[in-house]
Amino acid sequence: LQVCFRPVAMMVPNYALIAEIMLFAEGFGDAKTLSRKMCKLYILCSEQLSQQPHYDYGLRAVKSVLVMAGSLKRAHPDVNEDLTLIRALQDSNIPKFLADDLPLFAAIVGDLFPGAVIPPNDYGELSVALDEEIEKAGLQKVPGFITKVIQMFDIFNIRFGATLVGPTGAGKSTCYRILKAVMTNLREKGSDDVRFQKVHTNVLNPKCITMGELYGEFNELTQEWHDGL
Repeated sequence: LQVCFRPVAMMVPNYALIAEIMLFAEGFGDAKTLSRKMCKLYILCSEQLSQQPHYDYGLRAVKSVLVMAGSLKRAHPDVNEDLTLIRALQDSNIPKFLADDLPLFAAIVGDLFPGAVIPPNDYGELSVALDEEIEKAGLQKVPGFITKVIQMFDIFNIRFGATLVGPTGAGKSTCYRILKAVMTNLREKGSDDVRFQKVHTNVLNPKCITMGELYGEFNELTQEWHDGL
């Protein structure tokens, strides 16, 4: 067996160093301090917050936060770097946290960045169009629902895909349908923001197709790859 297999050494990646290099590349000046704080925040979250299957504190989550922080830095170069990183951390993590974990997350952020006050985001035409679409659909303007639609919009700006999780009747389908209508409406009105495009949705029943048909698979017999839906 020793002839067939070579010994391999595995090691845990240095998250702080990876985050520091990426923050420097994104234009942050105080990247060393910010990277350490960010890694400490994820360590504390993994220890203190509830254990949920959709919580992710790995390198994938760190990367998405850093990319978002970089885009915020380029959009608002004069804003304090601490505030820019906090906003990126909040916008990418708060949508997936349960209500019970939100106060704990806010307390951890407050401990690592004492005295930092984050001004609320101004979504401008998105908020106006969102109110119009909710009225058009005959729905009530529930603040929690509006927040979830905006959070979904933010998540799709930093990730390729997302999963809506919740009990039956929570408003998951309505959430994405309203966001679809808002973005399509803003594009048709000639919005200057490139993030607003016409949205097309295709609903698939996951029980009628296999995992291979959905995501693609490699056929062992023919040695061919077949793309998924």
